[in-house]
Amino acid sequence: MPVNPGSGLPQLLRKLIAELGVFSITSSSRDTKLLCLSRFIRLFAYGASTLILALYLSSLGVSDTRIGLFMSLTLWGDVAISFLLTLFADGLGRRRILILGAALMTGSGLVFAFSGSYWILVTASIFGVISPRVSGNEIGPFKAIEESTLSQLSPPDIRSDIFAWYILLGNAGTACGTIVCGFIVQKLQSLQNWTPTKAYRIIFAIYALLGILKLIVSLLLSPRCEPETKREHYDAVEMDDVDVESLLSSDADENPPQPSPKPKTGTTLSTSDAVAKSSILPSISPTSLTILFKLCLLFAIDSFASGLVPLSWMTYFFTIKFSLPSSALGTIFFTTSIIAAVSNLIASSVSKRIGLIKTMVFTHLPSAVFLSLIPIPPQAFLATTLLILRSCTQNMDQAPRQAFLAAAVLPSERTAVMGSVNVVKTMAQSVGPIVTGLLAGSNRFWIAFVIAGGLKIGYDLSLLKLFVSFRGREEQERAPVPGN
Repeated sequence: MPVNPGSGLPQLLRKLIAELGVFSITSSSRDTKLLCLSRFIRLFAYGASTLILALYLSSLGVSDTRIGLFMSLTLWGDVAISFLLTLFADGLGRRRILILGAALMTGSGLVFAFSGSYWILVTASIFGVISPRVSGNEIGPFKAIEESTLSQLSPPDIRSDIFAWYILLGNAGTACGTIVCGFIVQKLQSLQNWTPTKAYRIIFAIYALLGILKLIVSLLLSPRCEPETKREHYDAVEMDDVDVESLLSSDADENPPQPSPKPKTGTTLSTSDAVAKSSILPSISPTSLTILFKLCLLFAIDSFASGLVPLSWMTYFFTIKFSLPSSALGTIFFTTSIIAAVSNLIASSVSKRIGLIKTMVFTHLPSAVFLSLIPIPPQAFLATTLLILRSCTQNMDQAPRQAFLAAAVLPSERTAVMGSVNVVKTMAQSVGPIVTGLLAGSNRFWIAFVIAGGLKIGYDLSLLKLFVSFRGREEQERAPVPGN
């Protein structure tokens, strides 16, 4: 007899835990938990490297303008890598792509730990996804593959809970990565003969080790993570079962021969089915393409705004304007990441009551306003307060957004659609760092924050107008047909 989760707890506590999606994640499959763990490890590595990426390049003598170019080149390279890997992920195998990505992370970390060549670092950052993390948004192909797999493994009624915990653990990984990185760098720089450059390279060596750990987790995933294929059962028919002479007789049309039935010993696919199965290219329906076009346009606006103020530029801004040490930066962004992580659980509960789109808009809009105000205060305390206020709601749209995207298209299209969305977002983000680099080089860094906040406000209002009444594909299929 199945046991109701939390049956031994007081009713109020049980309801609170259920609202936070704890029962959903604890009762999820082993693969779901491994994918969440993989994201924690990956975002821990990203958080550590992002905190010191701009500072590391600056310590090598790279100018602000070239740092912005570095970030944009990295994002453009990530577009190509993400597009190719997500396009063929379902055909080649999701687990294989995740394992390959972990191996590339390891190699890239080693290159950063031992090389100081600008163009070698650009190449390594592209293949190993050492990129300027943008306002909680992950760069690279892994996110789309993992989210498509989680959508497949999770029933629709708890999907938003699973995504909330998936994003929470990612933000928690970023938080831990930034604070650990900040204190390690601060400690190493206090030692004799330890330059900032040497301290930063230790962080990239840790990045490589985390890549190995992620590879091990990816190897533990089961075949259930691979895409489901719809198969039709056919009885195999051979010419030996048919009387050939009767086919040639005059009364063949009147009494067509019947083949002897064969027992079904397995699944036999038709020729067209076999061709479809062997193809590694996905297909997207016209309805999904229309939805995808609208969402890509909106997400591009939001992502360009995020690209103006990625975490790497944000840490650089606070360092240049307020002369904050690495440990202080680590503590600040640890705090903002933890707040953002916890807010995702609240977003999942809110979305069940007011809907996914309204949750996305009404939580994201205040963060856009706070973002535009960050460069105004002359004191570090006030600027940090605005940054923390922004973090309270800046990521609350992520879990509802991914749940909405998964519901808006067919299950067989999710990996390709999510990959396409990530490619568009990354392309839009890639322009931002160059613009910010030019503004920073001319002492107009503050303009980037104002533009970013204004664009995000426009994105929120447009999203609300276009999709507030939209119903997911699964919901449409369940709806009764008029007249029946």
